Amino acid sequence: MSEKQQNGIHHRMYRWVLKWAGHRNAKGALFGLAFAEASFFPIPADVLLIAMAVANASKARLYAFLAASGSVLGGLAGYGIGRLLWLGIAGFVFEHLGFLGMTRENFDLVEQLYNDNAFMALFTAGFTPIPFKVFTIAAGVFKVSLPVFIAASIVGRSARFFLVAELVGRMGPRVLPFVEKHLGWLSILFVALLVLGFWAIKLL
Repeated sequence: MSEKQQNGIHHRMYRWVLKWAGHRNAKGALFGLAFAEASFFPIPADVLLIAMAVANASKARLYAFLAASGSVLGGLAGYGIGRLLWLGIAGFVFEHLGFLGMTRENFDLVEQLYNDNAFMALFTAGFTPIPFKVFTIAAGVFKVSLPVFIAASIVGRSARFFLVAELVGRMGPRVLPFVEKHLGWLSILFVALLVLGFWAIKLL
């Protein structure tokens, strides 16, 4: 798949996610998106969280709680994929899902990070733009302690989503038009932060 095709798919998914913001089942959609993003979906739950918090700032913290809860449970699903299914799907994942961060090089790096400090690696991945799904699946593959996995996921994901909700509450409706107008540049920035995140976490 070419870079242009990937960008097109990314834009379509982004717009599809945003459509849920005004839906009567928006809260369930936010929970489901956060769950999916922690194990396989490419669009971060922050997109829908921001839109919903802009529309109803008084419930921003509730939305952050739903996003964090869904993400932690989705992370457990990712952990299960890594623990129970990895031998059967590893080849397919590395061949077709590299654009999600699922590469052999990243898994090798994550293995080393887990050997050094699993809690800090998971917390950092949960809080930063690093693809959390890479760490959740890898945690199952490399048999990270489940209590450590759950604790680090709760702390990291909660810190991230509550911070987003707090920022939206302060900045208001200006956030969403900015994201839409500058999506291309924000995607580039996201990739840059992704690279910097992996570099930073490697230094832990």
